Amino acid sequence: MIYTGVTGWGDHDTLYTQGVASRDKLTEYAAHFPTVEVDSSFYAVQPERNMRKWTDETPDGFRFVVKAYQGMTGHERGEIPFESKEEMFQAFNLSLTPMIEAGKLAMVLFQFPPWFDCTRENVIYIRYCKEKMGDVPLAIEFRNQTWYKAKFFDKTISFLEQENWIHTVCDEPQAGDGSIPIVLQATNKEKTLIRLHGRNRAGWRKNGQKNWREVRYLYRYNEHELRQWVDFTNELHKQSKDVYILFNNNSGGDAADNAKQYLDLAGIHYDNLASRQLDLF
Repeated sequence: MIYTGVTGWGDHDTLYTQGVASRDKLTEYAAHFPTVEVDSSFYAVQPERNMRKWTDETPDGFRFVVKAYQGMTGHERGEIPFESKEEMFQAFNLSLTPMIEAGKLAMVLFQFPPWFDCTRENVIYIRYCKEKMGDVPLAIEFRNQTWYKAKFFDKTISFLEQENWIHTVCDEPQAGDGSIPIVLQATNKEKTLIRLHGRNRAGWRKNGQKNWREVRYLYRYNEHELRQWVDFTNELHKQSKDVYILFNNNSGGDAADNAKQYLDLAGIHYDNLASRQLDLF
């Protein structure tokens, strides 16, 4: 199956009826798409009650891609509210319990930072993460080109296959070592993840400037680009049973519209989505 969705569910205004409360947005979101990326888990390990609420608000076939907490991927800025890495991983794993029990956890995404390059030390840390996460399905997203340089490419793919990591295939501007190319290679026969960040090359380089996050993902895919991704997704679907494609280009509110357009171009229709009851009020 090809699961299509966006990152987060709070900011996609074109999906929601006027006046819908924030607490109801996930329920209404699930009437449009069968999967979503949970971003709030990157900024803080979520209380189990939040994860249970989100699990209960979605239909049986809905799937969550949960982003790993920033302290687990080396993004942390300031003090981490855990006494040890062991405690941090334990707390994060515990938070996943409701989704695991309901069969709604597609994977946890470890998105490593641009400075996480291809070194022996970092390979060891990736193995450490796998050990601490146990049997949880894990996806990995690199943001440093060294992992895909000619001298490391085959070893990177082989390593991910051997360690049973789900490869994250990205679409993003090619802007130096802090960006990665499109690599249409699955490393897990069950699942592959695609994340579309847009192609705003100028914005991608503005890291650290005011509002850089908003500028970085300001991009709207055109029809030609989306048709290309229909073909790319089909190629990856030959390699993996399930492919998850998430649109992250939402600085200008484009992600949901692009995801809908992608579904039309791909001829994909989902059964068993949530009912659109909120449209009645």
